[in-house]
Amino acid sequence: MLTRALRPSAPRTVRAMDTLMHALRGANATLARQSARAEVLLVLGGGGMLGAALVARALACGRFARVQAAVDKPLASALRGFEPLPAERLGGRLQADTAVIVFERAWRSNGRDEAFLQPQPAHLAMLAAQLRAGGVRRLLVVVPHAPALLPQALKQGFASIDEGRVAAMGFEQLLFVRSAQSAAPAGVAHWSQRLAAAWWSQLAWMVPQSEQPVRAPRVAELAVELAWRMADAPSATRVLPPDLLREAAQSQDGGALLSAWLEGAPLPRASAPAQRW
Repeated sequence: MLTRALRPSAPRTVRAMDTLMHALRGANATLARQSARAEVLLVLGGGGMLGAALVARALACGRFARVQAAVDKPLASALRGFEPLPAERLGGRLQADTAVIVFERAWRSNGRDEAFLQPQPAHLAMLAAQLRAGGVRRLLVVVPHAPALLPQALKQGFASIDEGRVAAMGFEQLLFVRSAQSAAPAGVAHWSQRLAAAWWSQLAWMVPQSEQPVRAPRVAELAVELAWRMADAPSATRVLPPDLLREAAQSQDGGALLSAWLEGAPLPRASAPAQRW
């Protein structure tokens, strides 16, 4: 009697094995899907504060087989998975399917960062045309702006004629990320200039919470998340406004929020924003 009671029934065993097999098949499918998406990511503008953080995040996350960065000067690197790409090769055939152009309001000046290509907003259309001709299918552009100075209509649409020209180039995925950035600190010596700079800096407290700049490492993390998730999103041209970027930055799972936004699905509830006072 006791032996029969402890012996598992055949139907229950079969159900358990079926559940296990389904789980294993799902795990294998997930791994195959992620492996297929682990492609080459090309970064233009990897030498600034945000660009360097973006390259570091792309290398650390392990979601890309290789991370290339366009350089103007020879750059030796022993980082695994990192490959400097001479800027003159942008006009030829590229290995990357996804590219990120990072525009920054301030660039650091040191020997290593100066080796990276420093794209300027006036060169957006030219760079995008080179990437498209080289075979890039998905393009993400990080565009900085001064908080509260960008009109509301431009936060969710094209802010220049060049952006409209890029949208007509036929990218499968095109995404503009509006990232609010603080003004670059000016190295002024005269006391009147220092006083004026200090007075203008106080105006930052008048900027709404949703317009406050997001720290560069967090923007880089979300940009890499977007670059990785774009491959599964419907083909479209999108503009990520600064308020949604900040909401994702404050959320405990910003990746899920951005994924829902890319899919056009209802956005999940984000965590409560941090208090400024």
